[in-house]
Order: sequence, then C-alpha cells, then structure tokens
Amino acid sequence: MLDAIRNWRVRRIVDRRPIAEPLWQDALRRCAPARRLGASDQAALRVLVTLFLENKSLEPVQGLELGEADRVLLAAHACIPILKLGLDWYDGWRSVIVYPDAFIPRRTRTDAAGVVHETRSVMAGEAWGRGPVILSWADVLDARGRPGHNVVIHEMAHKLDMLNGEANGFPPLHRGMDRRVWTQAFSDAWNRLRDDHRDGLPLPIDPYGLESEAEFFAVASEQFFETPATLREHLPQVYRQLELFYRQHPY
Repeated sequence: MLDAIRNWRVRRIVDRRPIAEPLWQDALRRCAPARRLGASDQAALRVLVTLFLENKSLEPVQGLELGEADRVLLAAHACIPILKLGLDWYDGWRSVIVYPDAFIPRRTRTDAAGVVHETRSVMAGEAWGRGPVILSWADVLDARGRPGHNVVIHEMAHKLDMLNGEANGFPPLHRGMDRRVWTQAFSDAWNRLRDDHRDGLPLPIDPYGLESEAEFFAVASEQFFETPATLREHLPQVYRQLELFYRQHPY
C-alpha cells in the first residue's frame, strides 16, 4: 500500500512538473555521466531530477540567476549518485545554495591554549550534515573542462557519507557488502597514493583526495562517475566497492 501511495505521488509530480524535452536534452549534453546512461536509466534519472527539483530548494545568491536549463543541469548532476538508490537517500535537508563563483566562508577554531583562530579558505563546494549543500556555479560548469572533476557529485557524496554520522569515508553500506573489504580497499589505495604523492609520482586522482578519508571517498566518487575507466584501471578495488555501493556500472 505504501509503495502504491508513493508511486501515485511520483506520477502526480512528474505529470504536474514535466521537464521540457529541450531542457532535458540540454542537460544530457552538458552532463557527461548522464549522457553515458542507457535509455531506461536516462528515463529514470529524468524522474529523479523532477522529484529533486520539487523537493529541494535551489537558492542562487550574490546576484546569480539560474534559468530553468541551469536548474535541470544542476539537479541532473546531483541525482547521478542516487540513480539506483532513490531520493530517500537525500532526506533530512532541503537547500542547495549556489554562489556565482568560489566562496570564502569564515571559520573559527579554538586551540589547546584557548586562543581563537579565524580561517578563510577558498571553496568550490561544501556540505553540512543536516544543513545545505553549497556550490560554486562556476565550478559546476567547469566539470566539462576538468576530466574526473564534478563538484556536485563530490558534495553529494559527502551527504551520503554523513547519513551515518560524521563524514569519514564510510557511508552506510548495503546488506551483503562487507565492511572489512571496504576498509581494506580504501586503506590500501589511500596508503599507496600517499606514498606515491610523497615520492613526487603522478596520481590517478586529484591529490585533494588525500586530505582525509572523507575527501578520498568524495574524490573517488567524482571519478567513478566522470572518468570510470581511469579509476577502474588504477584503483580497481576501490572501483569495485563503489560499484556495489552506488549499484551502478558506469564503465
């Protein structure tokens, strides 16, 4: 009965707020992971995008204006990771705040001596546990020009990571997935890449992924959807765990 009610609501939303075909084709053209999907998966993604736009509030700030095509594109990027999981995985938060460009939030921390320090770092995206996702629109558009990079997928991966607590590179795994295998795959890759980076060797992923376990998961997720062949070639065990978690086979 619950599934029937849910399906009725979905059909009602899709019928009431359909995405015009030119807008959808534009999104596919500009979102490589969506463009690579088969026809049935593209249709499922289109429904998810419709529901995302219905349930989430896209909030441009600092004079930025987002047209309908822009909103559909952003939602398409955001829904790629949950294509086989469902919109329920994004429950508990509502807002996507979009800056025109990179932003500089103010942060304060108190050290062991009680001294308060203020930090200001340039950021392309940020995700809060049960709060908003914050994005730089310039970096969203830059996904096409930087192979393996996708700030929207990156921040949505953080959201999934935080479903079971703090972001630590260990999202809630599905029944049948082995926590020990996940830990081993990511730990082995992490340690090898840190050694390679220290030795000045080129890395198959963005070095930012070595900042923490959470960033490693997010950066690997970006590459899983944007340049899956590269991730599978260089980090096959990580690729396999992400296949199981996202329930997708992008390569």
